[in-house]
Amino acid sequence: MRRGSTIGRFIFSAFLVVLLSALAAMTVLTSKTVEYLYVRHIQRSLAAQAGLARLLLPGPGADPADAARLCERVRAETGARATLVLPSGEVVADTDRPADDLDSHADRPEIRDALAGGAGVARRWSASLGREMIYAAVAVPPAPALPAAVLRLSVPAVEMHGELGRLRFYILAVGFSTALLAVLASALVARRISGPLNAVKAGMRRYAQGDFSRPVRVSRPEEIASLCEAMNAMAARLDDRIRTVVKERNQQEAILSSMVEGVIAVDTEGRVVSHNEAAIRLTGIPLTTGPDAHLGRIAPGSPLSQFVAQILGSAAPRESEFGSLSQGGRILQVHGSVLRDAAGNRLGAVVVLNDVTRLRRLEQVRRDFVANVSHELRTPITSIKGFVETLLDGALNDPEEARRFLEIVAKQSDRLNAILNDLLTLSRIEGGEERAAIEMETVTLRDVLENAVQLCAKKAAAREVAVELDCDPVLRARVNASLLEQAVANLVDNAVKFSPAGGRVTVRGEAGEEVIIRVEDQGCGIAPEHLPRLFERFYRVDKARSRSLGGTGLGLAIASHVVTAHGGRVGVTSTPGAGSVFSLYLPPLSEPAPPENG
Repeated sequence: MRRGSTIGRFIFSAFLVVLLSALAAMTVLTSKTVEYLYVRHIQRSLAAQAGLARLLLPGPGADPADAARLCERVRAETGARATLVLPSGEVVADTDRPADDLDSHADRPEIRDALAGGAGVARRWSASLGREMIYAAVAVPPAPALPAAVLRLSVPAVEMHGELGRLRFYILAVGFSTALLAVLASALVARRISGPLNAVKAGMRRYAQGDFSRPVRVSRPEEIASLCEAMNAMAARLDDRIRTVVKERNQQEAILSSMVEGVIAVDTEGRVVSHNEAAIRLTGIPLTTGPDAHLGRIAPGSPLSQFVAQILGSAAPRESEFGSLSQGGRILQVHGSVLRDAAGNRLGAVVVLNDVTRLRRLEQVRRDFVANVSHELRTPITSIKGFVETLLDGALNDPEEARRFLEIVAKQSDRLNAILNDLLTLSRIEGGEERAAIEMETVTLRDVLENAVQLCAKKAAAREVAVELDCDPVLRARVNASLLEQAVANLVDNAVKFSPAGGRVTVRGEAGEEVIIRVEDQGCGIAPEHLPRLFERFYRVDKARSRSLGGTGLGLAIASHVVTAHGGRVGVTSTPGAGSVFSLYLPPLSEPAPPENG
């Protein structure tokens, strides 16, 4: 950006130009005026002298020698060149040149004026003398009678030029002295004005940079002081407004950053103008702001960009959901509405995203649970009802059939009782979680694992499956022993069910950053798509085989809830055809183990 001259330089330059122009004009005008008056004075003086000298001239027909002597006498008395010219222009006598050497003077302006009006003056270059001369001529005798001759007196203009030169020198000397004083005064005035203005400029630069801590202080001149007061008042109001805006912006950013909901604001062109971190986390879209942050280019073809386009094309609020629960996906509930200013003009749109994945998953689990529990309960109830009706229809009279049917009814009753007991166990564990009423104590982990293995020993022996325990006897954990024993027993029971005859199940207890209990089997393994839902209630990988093995479908769910109640987590890894590993991760023991008595 081009910078103009400062106001001090401007004032100084303006004063200097005006002063120099005035000095030049004054010098020229004074010089011309004095020169004009000086020439007029010399011409009047010469004319007066010529008028007196013509009284001494002889009358017509006088001897030229007498005329020459008279001219010399006039020269001696006045110091001026005297020339006597006849009406024909012939020079009769001249004090500076021989008359015979001079040409006709009939065309000389002063001669013409004297012959016509009795007197004439002129200032011109003399061809005969080769210099500028001042002339005054009078008729002899004076008009109105036709003059017999013209007496002309002249002096060189060089003396006049010398006087005028000295006069110009004095004028210039005085003018330059005055100009110097005026320049000094203009410099002081410029400094007096530019100093406060520079202070104002420095203050404005501080204000432009956001520094309102130091007001501008100027006391003189009064106009600039008033300007500074207005500027300081404006800066104070601006500082207050900026602080308010910054405070509101920080509050807004803090609110947006602390929201679990994602918020995205776009302008009328679909460019992102604001968003929070939750929006990036929920959508997985690398949102940015700026002229090039068009949502259609950042996430082309995405459901979010299509939803925003619908909002911008409509004045009514909209709501939608997109996403999927499959393969660990996420479901987002989206609310969108148009942004308007105070005048009702459309500014863009705002979109609020809520993660409803857990809610939808819980709804799905609830639906699955209702369906599964209905199915699980219907099977034994239908079987019991069917065999009881068969007995009532006459099978009761056949002792062998009646006994077989009653054994089946008893078996189904046991199955129904097992399902109800597991549901009650789940309810008790969940109730304890909600009330935080599960009692914990520090125990030796190997004792808990041995009890769990012992509970499954009979079933393992019947299926010819070896159960091994690998746990350090000094490993301790803070747990509810009965609940953890049930959880581990469920995992061991599950591993025994799906292990082939002659197989091996290993129960390990490990210590590290967490206390880990692992149950490893050599069964058929589990396909990867089933792993995320294994710990859901009534979820079965192979429904027919699970029921034939006597499972209720609640064992893994009970184990998961028990570990969650302990503040831990569950995990599973499996390779189809090679077996599975179920892991329970418990918090480490925070209190020191009591000393052993020995």
